[in-house]
Amino acid sequence: MNRYFKEFLHRGLIFGGFGPIVLGIIYWILSETVADFTVSGFETFLGIVSTYILAFVQAGASVFNQIEHWSLPKSLLCHFSTLFAAYTLGYLGNTWIPFEPKVILVFFGIFAAVYFTIWITVYFSVKAISKKFNKALK
Repeated sequence: MNRYFKEFLHRGLIFGGFGPIVLGIIYWILSETVADFTVSGFETFLGIVSTYILAFVQAGASVFNQIEHWSLPKSLLCHFSTLFAAYTLGYLGNTWIPFEPKVILVFFGIFAAVYFTIWITVYFSVKAISKKFNKALK
């Protein structure tokens, strides 16, 4: 088995459990702030399973950024595509967004904007820290 695939699975298994915890916090906040908030047993089950999968994929997909022989655009595209597919399927499956082309397009725009904002922030932060460490080593 490919070592990167094993690492994907390993990271996913370690961090997948955080998804249902986040879902529980969101349901708790909604129950405290929305009058007559109710969730059926099936909706709860679907939410737990899908947020576990989302957290699993989110953690596992970080391996794409560590495949040395891949170019930066290739790893970025694989990471972005994997996350976008997982989130879109999870949100549509839970009916957190409706299955309408315009809504999915807006979701894509927001997802891409947030993704690239976070990616650029992390990229320049790591670059600045690396520069600082290299300067200290010299």
